[in-house]
Order: sequence, then C-alpha cells, then structure tokens
Amino acid sequence: MISEFKKINKLFEEINESLNKKVYFFIIGGTMLLYHGIKPATKDIDIIIETEEEFFIIQNTLRKIGFMAKLPTSEYKKMELNQIFVREDFRIDLFKKTVFKGFSLSDTMKKRAQKILELGYLTVSLCSNEDVFLFKTFTEREGDLEDCIALAKKGIYWNVILDELRSQIKLSGNKIWITWVGERFDILEERGLVIPIMNELNILRKNYFENYGKRKKLN
Repeated sequence: MISEFKKINKLFEEINESLNKKVYFFIIGGTMLLYHGIKPATKDIDIIIETEEEFFIIQNTLRKIGFMAKLPTSEYKKMELNQIFVREDFRIDLFKKTVFKGFSLSDTMKKRAQKILELGYLTVSLCSNEDVFLFKTFTEREGDLEDCIALAKKGIYWNVILDELRSQIKLSGNKIWITWVGERFDILEERGLVIPIMNELNILRKNYFENYGKRKKLN
C-alpha cells in the first residue's frame, strides 16, 4: 500500500526521465482519492492512456525501469484492463482509453480533469470526483463501493454524472454497461446513499432492456 502521494510523484518523475515523446496520464481510482485526502492509502495506480502510440511507449518505458507485466486478475473481468505492471510496492493498471464495453475516456472527462503535474514529456491529470465515481461502479470490489460513498460525501455533481452517462450512451451505443452501473447504484442506495438521479438512471437502463428485446426479436 502507498500512503504518501509524493512517492507516486517521484515515480512519475522517474517515468518522465525515461521518455522521449509526450505522454498524457489520466488518473482514476485510489491514487486520485489519496491525492485529495479522501482515503489514507492505495494499492495501485490506475491510468487511462488515450492513444495506442502512447500506450506502447509507456509499456516499453515501464519495462525499461524495472516493472514486470502481469495478467489482469478476476476482479477486473468486467473491465477492459489492458495491462498490469508491478515493481516492489508499485502496481500500475493501464487502460487504453476504453474502460468497460464501450465506456471510455471522453472529451468532457478530459476537460474536467485536474492537471497536477507537467514535466518535460509526461503530463498527469486527475479525473474528477464524478468520473472516478463512475469508473468505480464497474468493478466488483467491495472497497470501490466504499470509495463511491466517500466521494459522494466529499461532494459530487449528480447532473454531471447523468450527463456523462447519456453522452457515453450516444458515443458507444446503448450497451450493457448501463445495467452494471445501475446495479451498483442500487447497492449504494440500499446502503443509504441518496442518489438524486436514480429515476433518470432507471429510464436509461429500461431503454437498454427494451432495445435489447427488440434486437432479440429481429434475430
């Protein structure tokens, strides 16, 4: 577990020193929560990289500085985690733009992200509370539900989450991921979290099931 963000910051500086082309990191997960003091420690660094070129550059760079590649574990079976890299206390989870069944890093997410580090070749930005909340609804880990509740207590704009969900449906098509988000929202509501957009979310997943039924009849 990593309990000090400055340790992660030093890793980013080390990565930068081994780069020779510009790369952009968009950080989701526990690292973002650690930076903002929402949780005391994190066991991994979740990074979304937008382009294939940057993705391969980072894979090669991490190997060069001593990281070993590992296969994603079963807890990520619903996510499109492309690669895991491990070195001593560090574990880096790399996503190549798409996180789950068409749900991906969008232009609006990039605009909301907070730039925290800009080095010679590496730029690091933290995704917003709202977007990290959404990303955490795609895992089956109990800790991510707790993080969602912590983010909500810290303060999130529910209308931003709803707008992003609607936008992602338009971008990716009416895909199954909306039902998974809905299931996690159900659990969060059962645990006492007040979700003002629940009615709108129910409409979105109802639309998915109706469209799915129509497709089944056509086939």
